[in-house]
Formats: sequence, C-alpha cells, structure tokens
Amino acid sequence: MENKVVVITGASSGIGEALARTYSSKGAKIVLGARRQDRLEKLASELPSDVLCVATDVTKEEDCKNLINSAIDRFGRIDVLINNAGISMRAVFQDVQLDVLKNVMDVNFWGTVYCTKYALEHIVHSKGSIVGVISIAGYVGLPGRTGYAASKFAVRGFLDTVRIENMHKGVHVLVAAPGFTSSEIRTQALVEDGSKQGDTPRNESKMMSAERCAELIFNAVKRRKRTIIMTLVEGKFTVLLSKFFPKLLDRLTFNHMAKEPNSTFSK
Repeated sequence: MENKVVVITGASSGIGEALARTYSSKGAKIVLGARRQDRLEKLASELPSDVLCVATDVTKEEDCKNLINSAIDRFGRIDVLINNAGISMRAVFQDVQLDVLKNVMDVNFWGTVYCTKYALEHIVHSKGSIVGVISIAGYVGLPGRTGYAASKFAVRGFLDTVRIENMHKGVHVLVAAPGFTSSEIRTQALVEDGSKQGDTPRNESKMMSAERCAELIFNAVKRRKRTIIMTLVEGKFTVLLSKFFPKLLDRLTFNHMAKEPNSTFSK
C-alpha cells in the first residue's frame, strides 16, 4: 500500500477510524471523510502517513463529490474507496416514523452511491478497489431494523452490479459483512421518533473489535476478494441457513433479537 491513496467515509470513529489507522500504518495516503471535522483532525494528527481531512455529510451529493475531488486535487489518484459511513435504527416498522427509514437509507445506501459515482472513473484508471461495509443484515432481515436491513441489502445489490459492469476494466469490488462489531453504531442508532438510542442493548466487550474488522477488510482488499463474511456463527452459518432453511432462520432470528434488553418486539 506504499503511496496508494485510500478514501474512507465514516472515518471519525469505529471501523472507519480503525481502517484509517491500519492503512496509514502500511504507508498509504489517507483521505478521511466524516461530519465531525474535529475528530478527523485529531485522528489525522495521530497517523504516520500523509492525511487529508474533508468534512463530509454523505447524505449530500455535493459533499461526496467534494470529497472525491479533494482527494484528486491533493493526491492525483484514488486506489481504494471504502464506503464505511453508516447508521442503524431500532424500532418495529409498525411504530417507526418513515423519516427514520429515509435517513438510514440516505446515509447507508445513497452515501455509497454518491461516493462510488464520483470515484469510479479514478478507480478504473488505477484498477483499484471499491469497498462497501454492510452487515449480516445485508443478507438476513433483522426484526426491529427494517430500514437498516433494507439499506444493507441495497448496498450489496448495488455493488454486486457495479462489479459486473466493470469486470473487464480491472476494477475490484469488495462487499464486507462484519457481524456485531464494537463501535458507536448502536449508541447512535435511531429509535422510532428519530432520536438517538443512547445506550447499547448489547455487551460491546464480547463483540469483534473495530481493529480486527479493519484488519480483515485490509486483507480482503489485498487479496481482491468479492465478499467477506467475518464471523462464523452469526455470519457464515446464518447466511448458510438462509439458503437452505429460511423458515427455521426466521424463527431463530426472531427469538435471538427478542432477547435484547428493552426489545422493541416480543412473542
């Protein structure tokens, strides 16, 4: 990765921050995009390689265009685009305000579309990589998270199609699916009225670390893999069940998610 240029959205915390640290330690030049400029600047001061910070709200097309153009103006190329910015939600569909679903879709899906659109010609030129960070919710519907699951399914379908369209141009597309990963995504998750959840309903200490997730994504990009499902039981086994025993998986998923503290649904 020496002197390669890597653009990362959602870089101010969690998986995005861990990815920035991982790629920077390998000698890559980093372009950090997120809304919280102060956090980006702090992170940049701690990284050993050349770093550019760009305040970016991925729900805004012009912000995404500016992120990509700023990367080109500073470094002249883009080798890896990692669409990591994302938010979650926690509310049953019957109760949730529709603006919540739209907000989740704008960040998770449209943020990926906007950044990929403006970066694609540069990725084609460098024969580089486009990465989408989804979730097991991009393979299996999770109750209480309709908007989140829908957005992750959409990202997977979008990037799978981008891969096929550009298969003869040397473009690599990776769809990366972490399991539950320790990050801010649950504390920042939107509840039924659009406010933030605040507290995580899960034991963060028992989850995959953001650093481990970043390491797996880095290695998958290096090997130019199509997909990566990062956990065994809640990941690969779940996807396998969805193919061969979907009705059983529905029941198992419902029962598992209903056990969360203050679950939004019950039997």
